[in-house]
Amino acid sequence: MKNFGKINTALRRKNKKNYALLVACIFFSVLLITAYVSMMSSPTILTILPEGGDSRKQMMAIFVLAAIGCCFFTTYAASIFFRYKSREVGIFMALGASRGQISKQLFYELFIISVSSCAAGALLGTPLAWCIWQLFRTFLVDAQEMILAFDPQAYIFALAFSLFIFISIFMMGRRFVRRTNIIDIVNEQRKSEPIRDVKPWFGPLGIVLIIVGGFCGYITPSIFIKCFQWYPPAWINVTYLPLFIGVYMVLLHSIVRGWKRSKNRYKNIITHSMMKFQGRQTVNNMLVITLLIAGAYFASFYMPMLSTGAMFQIDRRPVDYAFHYRIDQNMLTSSDIEKMAAENGVTITSWKNTKFAVLGHDGQQEVDEKGGKYHYEYRKLLGEGNYLSESAYNTMTRQKADIKPGKFAAVLADDGTGDYMIPVDATMLTNMTSRQTIGVSFQEYLYYDMMACSYYVLDDTDYAEITAGLTDEWRENLVYFNVGNVSQTYGFANKLFNSIIDHSGPECEFPDYYDRVGKIAADEAGEIYWSDTDEMTKISYEQRDSSEFKRYWKYAPMFRILDRNDFMATYAVFLMLFIFIAIICFAAVLVIGYTRCLTIAINNRQVYDDLRRLGATPKYLYNSIKGQISKVFGVPGIVGTSLIYVLYIMIMFFNDDMITQSEISGLINCLFVIAGMSVVIWIFYRFTLQKVCKMLDVKKSIQDTNTCTD
Repeated sequence: MKNFGKINTALRRKNKKNYALLVACIFFSVLLITAYVSMMSSPTILTILPEGGDSRKQMMAIFVLAAIGCCFFTTYAASIFFRYKSREVGIFMALGASRGQISKQLFYELFIISVSSCAAGALLGTPLAWCIWQLFRTFLVDAQEMILAFDPQAYIFALAFSLFIFISIFMMGRRFVRRTNIIDIVNEQRKSEPIRDVKPWFGPLGIVLIIVGGFCGYITPSIFIKCFQWYPPAWINVTYLPLFIGVYMVLLHSIVRGWKRSKNRYKNIITHSMMKFQGRQTVNNMLVITLLIAGAYFASFYMPMLSTGAMFQIDRRPVDYAFHYRIDQNMLTSSDIEKMAAENGVTITSWKNTKFAVLGHDGQQEVDEKGGKYHYEYRKLLGEGNYLSESAYNTMTRQKADIKPGKFAAVLADDGTGDYMIPVDATMLTNMTSRQTIGVSFQEYLYYDMMACSYYVLDDTDYAEITAGLTDEWRENLVYFNVGNVSQTYGFANKLFNSIIDHSGPECEFPDYYDRVGKIAADEAGEIYWSDTDEMTKISYEQRDSSEFKRYWKYAPMFRILDRNDFMATYAVFLMLFIFIAIICFAAVLVIGYTRCLTIAINNRQVYDDLRRLGATPKYLYNSIKGQISKVFGVPGIVGTSLIYVLYIMIMFFNDDMITQSEISGLINCLFVIAGMSVVIWIFYRFTLQKVCKMLDVKKSIQDTNTCTD
């Protein structure tokens, strides 16, 4: 060799695996983040997810977890690279190379590695997102609104993430070359990262902190809202801190002490010691894996919970076909619908219809203040509600409701859920034509799925009094009918759905949260009605097949066969988005776990060689490797899965202080998702185990001696 350049080329060729590992880790991190950001900022996604809605918040929360995980992952990969780069630097220093020469050479390599890896990951991230999305459309569900569009601004965040990686690696490189002691540099790769012993109560205390932190973090925002009338800022999430501390303590206890009491305290002493002497980075990686697994399952549960709940509600409806319309519309008559049914070979077996009124009601309106605070002010006209007479309600439901004069009832689902969705604090109702008012108070809840959270019931006399002189624009007709062999009536249902839209005028072209009484009250007060702003969702008859229209139209019909068969198409973007997020998070879990296991193999190669020379059997060596690899995958898997499943149960319960039958069915389906993904993780764990055994030449010994069984 004539110069340092040729020596460096030879060393780089000799240690190409270390370079390849760093390149792969940076590339994979940027690839995943770019794909996630491309999807998250896509107009296709943002159009479907409402601004400020829970779905967006969940998407952002999981993204933060994924971004933090990838940041830790890349910096960890860089630390491994520098650890094994120290040997090359030691050789150059021994040959008399100056610090300037070493620095120039190192930074040149880091520049090439980081720029090329980040550029490749950023450029391929969006195509990866597009390919995964197209697979969804091909094999799961396809709809017109699932055509994926990308926002070029997504690359701004990809560039920011790449810049973070670039700066982090160069800062680590600068700190690396500033060392002056050649012995420290040469011995860098031999340094361990031990963790101190912990007390036996450390793990149980961690479990307690997980429970306390999860409960306090979830319930604290509600306490602030209910007790202090204050929407807490983002920093209030600090109440989740005990949960993360508890997770770290559980992982630390798992590495240092384990959870099984062995009669022979020396049985696994070497395996435990190796884990402890490299425990700091192992625990850090396991913490990241735990959080990513939790985020992945949180996204995975969205589909089974939504689909199970929806199918359960659709199947238990007492009526096959239901729709309502304003009486001032030129709507289809019963004769028109019977004729359409006959033309499509459908038999109508029962028919019921009744009129109801849309009335204004008073109440306390929430008024925002500075700093997230708010207060309530009384409004004579707060909003609108659908009101039936008790006789009309009894006719439609076959119940025997008895509403006292001056009272009203609110309708909930048969299982009693949804009371938070329908206010019952009204004290006065208003006829929006004559502005006549009547005093009322809440009497009781009634239960009927078809009217749940949308209808109120009045005494017959009160109903007649308050609706006197009400014009047709404030009156509506409610229609229920059943058909024979409903599963064979999709064509009829689709035709009737389009006919109802065709017979509805532009005055009915607004979403279900649009409140005409609220609009009138805002206009009379000289204010801008909140739903008239550009930020709110707009619907159009021309996009009647879109999920937005089917989910949000004020007069959307409830047809059992249509809702069941079109469920996937209606919620396709929601479902596919969260499946995509789960895939990204699980991919990160597998790669981070694989990288950490390879590091364990590289760090412990000399130890296993020494154990082999001391007479350790292949079975002992294999079990030692298996004990370490299984903890890297197993402990985060158990902790992360249990954590998110319990959290999901808590969310279901606190929504309405109960867990319904449909939610129980959804949670059972989530267990099937857990079982399926656990099999995938186990298969990857077996692959990683065999890879590590091959690197340490243990697998060959097992095959030759046939002395080890798994």
